[in-house]
Amino acid sequence: MALPLDEIPSDEIKSDETRSGETKRSATLADGVRKDEEFSGTKPVEERHRIDEIRLDNWMKEHVEGYAGPLTVLQFKGGQSNPTYRLDTPGRSYVMRRKPFGKLLPSAHAVDREFRVIAALSKQGFPVARAYALCTDDSVIGAAFYIMSMEEGRVFWDPALPSQSPESRRAIFTSKIETLAKLHQYNPEAIGLGDFGKPGNYFARQVDRWTKQYRASETQHIPEVERLIEWLPSTMPEQRRVSIVHGDYRLDNMIFHATEPRVQAVLDWELSTLGDPMADFTYLLMQWTMPGLANIDLKALNIPTMDEAASIYCKVTGDEVPEFNWYFSYNLFRLAGITQGIAGRIRDGTAASAKAMESAKRTVPLAKAAWEYAQKAGAK
Repeated sequence: MALPLDEIPSDEIKSDETRSGETKRSATLADGVRKDEEFSGTKPVEERHRIDEIRLDNWMKEHVEGYAGPLTVLQFKGGQSNPTYRLDTPGRSYVMRRKPFGKLLPSAHAVDREFRVIAALSKQGFPVARAYALCTDDSVIGAAFYIMSMEEGRVFWDPALPSQSPESRRAIFTSKIETLAKLHQYNPEAIGLGDFGKPGNYFARQVDRWTKQYRASETQHIPEVERLIEWLPSTMPEQRRVSIVHGDYRLDNMIFHATEPRVQAVLDWELSTLGDPMADFTYLLMQWTMPGLANIDLKALNIPTMDEAASIYCKVTGDEVPEFNWYFSYNLFRLAGITQGIAGRIRDGTAASAKAMESAKRTVPLAKAAWEYAQKAGAK
């Protein structure tokens, strides 16, 4: 499983040396069920994330079609870089995503961009929540936010899908992969997102962005990051086409239908932009190399292998499978930049997750892994 961008539970990566055979598998599946239960659902709003519910209620009366209170507010358990709330009324439930309070990195936590992309995609029949209203006035609740529909369904935090049958596992993964391929088939200009990203090489922009984010949040010197900052810009692959890029496409960023093995809504569009679909595609495939999928028996669980996942995607898009090493190095560098950003938010007192400290500790391992892939791609 790809490392979550805002939190990584302290027991996410554990030694498997003492586990073997069925004992190891049973323990892994039991951990997965516990994880799905721990991070799914809601909880009372944490004190540091409290908002003025009366002002929110009044704002929704004016800006959300069909809204009628009274309003009950809960907070989702899972780790989001943007705090996320469940808003219940007698007639309907909504979801609110807001920026964190306090000092933020430039261009980070762009809820306005999230709102725009899901509004455009929902009109195309792509599985996203319905976008109701956006508020950029910080005076309402203390930060910008938007309101979307509450999509009931299932969220899976463990990619081994321990609660599912072998047939459902295969179907869930296939739906996940085909949904990403569908996203990459849209012509951004045709659906009103032609200016959603800057022109030019996507990877050049991204490496520059995450380098700047890393510098702005830097709390320690990491030699591997310095090497990557020098090597990545000089070795970028050619960009062949432009698509909408999600930026964090992983299993727990989507809601599946309550009973059917299909994606009902893709969540967390904070990092979305226009760019090279190979970024999303290789980020998806890289998840097979990381804890969660790398250490399980894919065949026994009836989960596609990395090669099978690539074939499912390419059958929809018509793309060829690229050499992965440069892309994997880039993706890990980007994750290192993100986790370093979390470290900076801890320093500045704006981290949104109680487990953010554990995520921040991943920066050095991510950087080292990124440099290993760079070396496989020819870096000296």
